[in-house]
Amino acid sequence: MNHSELIPHLFRTEFSKISSVLLQRFGMEHIETAEDIASETFLLALESWSYEGIPENPVGWLYSVAKNKARNYINRVQVFNTKVAPAVAGIITENMDIDIDLSDRNITDSQLQMLFAICQPSLPVESQIGLALRILCGFGIDEIANAFLTGKETINKRLYRAKERLRQENAPVIFPDKNEIGQRLENVLTTLYLLFNEGYYSESDDAIVKKDLCDEAMRLTVLLVESPLTDIPIVNACYALMCFQASRLAARKNSRDEMILYEDQDESLWDQQLISKGAYHLHRASQGSEISSYHFEATIAYWHTIKLDSNEKWHFILQLYNQLLERHYSPVTALNRIYALSKVAGVETAIVAAEKLQLTGNPFYHAFLGHLYSTIDKAKALQNFRAACSFAKTNTGRRTMQQQLDRLG
Repeated sequence: MNHSELIPHLFRTEFSKISSVLLQRFGMEHIETAEDIASETFLLALESWSYEGIPENPVGWLYSVAKNKARNYINRVQVFNTKVAPAVAGIITENMDIDIDLSDRNITDSQLQMLFAICQPSLPVESQIGLALRILCGFGIDEIANAFLTGKETINKRLYRAKERLRQENAPVIFPDKNEIGQRLENVLTTLYLLFNEGYYSESDDAIVKKDLCDEAMRLTVLLVESPLTDIPIVNACYALMCFQASRLAARKNSRDEMILYEDQDESLWDQQLISKGAYHLHRASQGSEISSYHFEATIAYWHTIKLDSNEKWHFILQLYNQLLERHYSPVTALNRIYALSKVAGVETAIVAAEKLQLTGNPFYHAFLGHLYSTIDKAKALQNFRAACSFAKTNTGRRTMQQQLDRLG
């Protein structure tokens, strides 16, 4: 691998680690300084490695440069605080230890602490996700904009406002205490769940970004699972859900990134290792009295890893959806439930239930109605596939719907 391939790879894996450690060290009010130091480290790598070649230990080289840049920054602030403006309080005192700890243990702790710091109830959910992508996942502005199907200017403004709020609140980069961790953990799981869904259900044309979103959500959730403070049933249920869903990622799209319906998926492409891992964590999630929405969703996802098309399977899934909707209603969940309903009660019953949702303008809703109608009413099937095509947000989505139109003639 040459430097032009290695540096982007290392940026994705190491930028977030360096940023998290520096933020844990400096405090949230210096969020942009931490990002700047991390970015300058990779810029120097790009300049240096182009001429001198890739060092024997590229990660160690990055950490060494980041430490030196951080020390230089601290020394500059120290000089300012102690000699230039002694009356001005800064983040550094003359006797402060300036060591930057980039050990594996401290990196993990710093990323977990950053995760809780970012997931502040005062921030809009989309800002929490954006910050997680930028600081903890190393996503660039272009990639974040692509994931959200919006412009770079919108993302820049959103991140700026979020950083300003965190800077003003001076949110501590620490684990919440026992009295707060439950409420804050709920925010963290919501952010990670939505981050995963941004990849799993994304309408972006960029298949690489979509998979990376899922991978990063799972990586951050693993940090929670592996921490004694957060290794609890609800976290295991959330991770089990991600494992089951991710196990079928390779089978959900064809080589042109077009959607493949569940019943047409190639089971041999399902990742059995992820399915086993999901089953293990779902079992761990059951070892408590608390039942969350993640428990229901993970169990539904587990049943979808059993390809056998039996009445028992779909009855179980339908009942789980019913319980999930009683606990937490969402139009997307209600729409997903109707697929199970069609298996249990037939297409006609499913169509009646689907049309009651009135999700007009949602391309997935019209595509699903088109699928249901395709066996009983060609005209209505074509009508819904045309609507889905017109509401699709990407070229891939429009192309997929056009294929359905062509198939029906």
